[in-house]
Amino acid sequence: MGKIMNYNSWEDKAPFGALLVNQGMKISVNINENYNVHDISWVILKENVEISKVNLLRESKMYYRGEFDGFNDAGVYFYYFDIDIEIDGQIQKKYYGKSLENGETCEYLYENINKYQITVYEDYEVPNWYKEGILYHIFVDRFNNGNRTKKPNSPKPNSFIYGNWEDDPMYIKDNEGNIVRWDFYGGNLKGIIDKLGYLKKLGISIIYLSPVFEASSNHKYDTGDYKKIDPMFGDEETFKDLIDKAEKKGISIILDGVFSHTGEDSKYFNRYNKYDEVGAYQSTDSKYSSWYNFDQHPEKYDCWWGVKALPNINELDSTYMDYIIRDEDSVLRKWTEMGVKGWRLDVADELPQEFIKTFKKELKNVDKDAILAGEVWEDASNKVSYEQRREYLLGKELDSVMGYPFRNNIVAFLKKEITSSQLVNRFMQIKENYPKEAFKSNLNLIGSHDVTRIKTELNEDIDSVKLAVGFQMTFEGVPYVYYGDEAGLCGKTDPDNRKTYPWKNEDEDMIDHYKDLINIRKKYDTLIHGDTKFIGAKNDDIFAFIRERKEEKMVVLINRSENNQNIKLDFEENTLEEIDIKNSLKKYLESIFKENEVFDIDLKAKSLRIFNLKNLKEE
Repeated sequence: MGKIMNYNSWEDKAPFGALLVNQGMKISVNINENYNVHDISWVILKENVEISKVNLLRESKMYYRGEFDGFNDAGVYFYYFDIDIEIDGQIQKKYYGKSLENGETCEYLYENINKYQITVYEDYEVPNWYKEGILYHIFVDRFNNGNRTKKPNSPKPNSFIYGNWEDDPMYIKDNEGNIVRWDFYGGNLKGIIDKLGYLKKLGISIIYLSPVFEASSNHKYDTGDYKKIDPMFGDEETFKDLIDKAEKKGISIILDGVFSHTGEDSKYFNRYNKYDEVGAYQSTDSKYSSWYNFDQHPEKYDCWWGVKALPNINELDSTYMDYIIRDEDSVLRKWTEMGVKGWRLDVADELPQEFIKTFKKELKNVDKDAILAGEVWEDASNKVSYEQRREYLLGKELDSVMGYPFRNNIVAFLKKEITSSQLVNRFMQIKENYPKEAFKSNLNLIGSHDVTRIKTELNEDIDSVKLAVGFQMTFEGVPYVYYGDEAGLCGKTDPDNRKTYPWKNEDEDMIDHYKDLINIRKKYDTLIHGDTKFIGAKNDDIFAFIRERKEEKMVVLINRSENNQNIKLDFEENTLEEIDIKNSLKKYLESIFKENEVFDIDLKAKSLRIFNLKNLKEE
């Protein structure tokens, strides 16, 4: 007899997706006419606590509708349906929740219900400069050395300096796996200044720098002094010069804030007596002592993921909050007032909610147009960390998150691990759960310093890499380019994914591909601000979607197959005008023809095509 009820949250809930506080919603449910249903309830919960039970009203033999006035507080809510149905003369209760694949309903046992999610958020707006931007992530030591001699600035004691810029990176470790000598190439801030012209021509408008504060390592996630630029990178004057010269080219700077831990070799912990300050390791009377947790002073202390070199911070310690956020000369205020336009919070899951909220509030007080992004690896709308439901996207915390789900989805599709319909479902899950501003501000990355380089991930298949870039530059969200990906760098995980930028040995064809697609994105406002609708291509190898804003619509078609494919699209009273990806010029193609309002489109093997959908009534 089939399913008792049919409901799809992607189609039968209004409005679609996340809700503002106090915003009402309506749903409609279709009931199988072969069943005698006595009652249908829409059960709404906060975590596992029921907060409302709405009886759906019957509007016809098969349709039931329900309304809910809205939620008074921001948060992540859930719902399912319970149905009283007559079977063989007896009333039985059935439970319906969300399919694991899409927005459809499935019948479950009560204890195993997969519930629907509703994200309820306070209204907020992310600055346009960020949503309209192209972000470029620079790992400073590996990007460019701006010194005339090409020698590193202020080499650190007992460090390893590579003999050639092109050498492959490696770690020098002891028998226990501890790093005994940090390795450096000599990339610095002056080197970035020298390449601002290149980044501008590429189309970059945001530079996200890996940590630049003084630290022992090459990556600087072991902060030694939050208020000092690492001498190997330069000094405060050079950093200010970078900010100013970048701004003149329309490029904003974002810093990496590492606030869940410091380095053991820091002025705050000072395990190796490097600093004049009395550190927490040296004395329990240190003014920094309350920042850290010692089981037994000084050798046994809480550290980040068991790494002794990274002692954990009590982020809510009042003196730490003052130092980082609230003081007149706080870390946040010092660098933001200098001209930094935003921060990316490292390991946001490790930071308390109150810390992030306080940081966001103060950041906006200093510069209302500054942004706060965060490192979150999963769906950031429903993340549970340390048994606490996080509130990253509810309006008072993050403006943007690292889009690792975006990368995972794209890679899985291009490696043929999922079909195009499964890819649509994955994106729809995120689109349904994220507030609109969060979805439009999502950092759509395909590479970072923590994952395999995209070229290596896709088995050095250049055509597939180009398709991944095509996804980035046409999809909703902020494209995130990891330095060197555009130049054809390969690399497995750390340290192989942190090679130096291959100056004079770049893949010029790939760079041109990035330039062309960035140019197209910037040329068509719809590709930046437009909403996204997915097209059911009925072909496992073709992913298709529409970006639309006001009267303009852009159609994007991606064929991952090694074979030519054909797709038929039905758009009434419209014509398709293709964007030439190579030179960004418009042209009509004879290969596209229309019969009875259906476009018959040929797609070459592993190809991307972008069309501007024009209304015939306007012509």
